[in-house]
Amino acid sequence: QVQLVESGGGLVQAGGSLRLSCAVSGRTFSPSVMGWFRQAPGKEREFVAAIRWSGSSTYYADPVKGRFTLSRDNAKNWLQMNSLKPEDTAVYYCAGKTLWDLTRTTPDDYDYWGQGTQVTVSS
Repeated sequence: QVQLVESGGGLVQAGGSLRLSCAVSGRTFSPSVMGWFRQAPGKEREFVAAIRWSGSSTYYADPVKGRFTLSRDNAKNWLQMNSLKPEDTAVYYCAGKTLWDLTRTTPDDYDYWGQGTQVTVSS
């Protein structure tokens, strides 16, 4: 059974930082790419960032470039979020896929999902 478990969400003031983590388990899961998505109330789930399982390459959505950094080691990955803005408020989801292409960023491209962790940025 594949499990993706996120942690690290919370409430932070604008300009602050948070670090989300995602732990992956499950013998049958051999992902090529791990990603993060977010979903704000009333909005569709949107891509945030992705990283190859090897850690060799990353890909970011334009709204978070220069502020968020995705890294990984063994069966964990971390999303460091700096200079947070109120518009970053959302439930953040970790996801994994077997597709190799980092730039395929729709939710349907991903095979496995975590339960999500809430991030709230106050103004």
